[in-house]
Formats: sequence, C-alpha cells, structure tokens
Amino acid sequence: MKRIILAAMAVMVFGFVNAQKTRFGVKGGLNVTTFAEGYNYNAKSLVGFQVGGFAEIKVIERLAIQPEVLFSTQGAKQELGMTKFDSKLNYINVPVLAKFYITKQFTVEAGPQLGFLVSAKQDGHDAKDGYKSVDTGFNFGAGYNFTDNVSVNLRYTLGLSNIGDYDAKDFNEYIDSPKNSVLALTLGYKF
Repeated sequence: MKRIILAAMAVMVFGFVNAQKTRFGVKGGLNVTTFAEGYNYNAKSLVGFQVGGFAEIKVIERLAIQPEVLFSTQGAKQELGMTKFDSKLNYINVPVLAKFYITKQFTVEAGPQLGFLVSAKQDGHDAKDGYKSVDTGFNFGAGYNFTDNVSVNLRYTLGLSNIGDYDAKDFNEYIDSPKNSVLALTLGYKF
C-alpha cells in the first residue's frame, strides 16, 4: 500500500512541475456515509469527516485537473437481527477529478477515486480483516468559489467495488455486496 501511495504522489509531483498554472490547497468537512446495495438495505447513515490537501492544475482556461489526498471517516449504522452496531472505516482516499468552471464562481467535477483502508472497527473492536484493503469509487460534485481562495464543495462518491473481504462469485452476489456511499460537504482554501 505504501508503494501505491508513493507512486501516486510521484505522479502528482511530476504533474505539478510540468503544469502551466497550479494552485495548492487544503480542505475539510462533513461526511454522511452508508453502505449501499443489496443486503445492506438496513444500513443507516453515519456522520464523519474528511480532511486533506489538493492541487488544482489548470489545463485550459475553464478546465482543471484536481488530484487530492484525503483522510476520510466512513461507515454505516447496521442491524443484523436484533443486534445494532456501528461499522466505522477510515480511508486514505485519492480522487483525481476533472473540474470544469461553468462561471468564475460555479464549478462541476467528476472523476475516479482509489481508497486505502487504514482501520475498521465495529462497536470499538478491530474489524479490519472483514474488509478489503482497497476501495474504488466515482465522484460527482459541484462547487462555489466565494473568492479566489475560499470555496465550498458538495460531492457524492458512488462506491464501485465490494468492500467486504470476499470475492463475489457471480453478478448477483456482486450486486448484493456492500459498497461505500459518501455525501461530503467541504470547505476549501487555495494558497
């Protein structure tokens, strides 16, 4: 996992050096997360947070590529029979977004995301062995720039991969597998 993170960081640094106009920033905010799909229909939302950094690399006047590295708390409140418990997962997420400026203030964005599981707990007990170490997702979002430096962003991350530590044997089992679902509201500051 460390090699993948180092490789991703090396690619970003190389991109920054070659970019025409790059701005760096920090962001943080609120997550509302759950497990989506199939048998996880009884999963309820769990509130968490995310914090991290990003780079906005202008490609043309209205289009930028925005790689990010975020620490994100995710998970769900679950019920199995009469038992209720919280599944709390911590990820290092690395989204790479195409960001389009509709106007100087309004932006829309979309792009893939790779997540690396840092820890997993169910009611305070270690549950990392029950989850896969890598997650994939796709992001859709919109933002508003209050100034050249301060912005707010609303983003939905649709989980694409099974996060449970088992391999789906067929399409139906894949559909029934748990996937992360994250709605995030963040405040960002560009330097």
